Amino acid sequence: MSTGDGTGLARGLTNYGDRDFALYLRRSFARSMGYSTAALGRPIVGIADSGSGFNNCHRHFPELVDAVKRGVLAAGGLPLEFPTISLGEVFLEPTSMLYRNLMSMDVEEMVRAQPMDAVVLVGGCDKTVPAQLMGAASAGVPAVQLVAGPMMTGRHEGERLGACTDCRRFWGRYRAGRSRASRSTASRRGWRRRPGRAR
Repeated sequence: MSTGDGTGLARGLTNYGDRDFALYLRRSFARSMGYSTAALGRPIVGIADSGSGFNNCHRHFPELVDAVKRGVLAAGGLPLEFPTISLGEVFLEPTSMLYRNLMSMDVEEMVRAQPMDAVVLVGGCDKTVPAQLMGAASAGVPAVQLVAGPMMTGRHEGERLGACTDCRRFWGRYRAGRSRASRSTASRRGWRRRPGRAR
């Protein structure tokens, strides 16, 4: 249980039965992470990071998160990154759609429970972005969505390739016996080259 009043570190204090003690303890722990008193007096902007080693679409997120941190600092805020569930489509069984609402609840509860005045949601695909937006809307904290963007298309034998559309087409040709395995493997190098959501 927490109290919702206040801003920055004073927002949503842990309920120890003594608000002053809760704020003292929170500031002490935050100072132990190297933050100055001045930094801890700034508005806190959470950064919901859905990157994961199991999510190839989000492999460029460390650079995006660093850019968000620089922007928040330049605007006078204190950026604090936190992890959320990550939905890497091809690594989840039976499908990532099954976990979208769970991710939404994760985002909602982490945004609501932690002392942030606003949040930047960093996501990328058609399951992650809705999950983050639903969670932030339910938490009632001002939010901005940074969409990771699509992966760049590749080329194979002079043809422009997109990941999801063309991988199924090439696989279908291979399964139907109209393409050799070596061509299917070579085409894969063309359609899955860069980070970002699938096209």
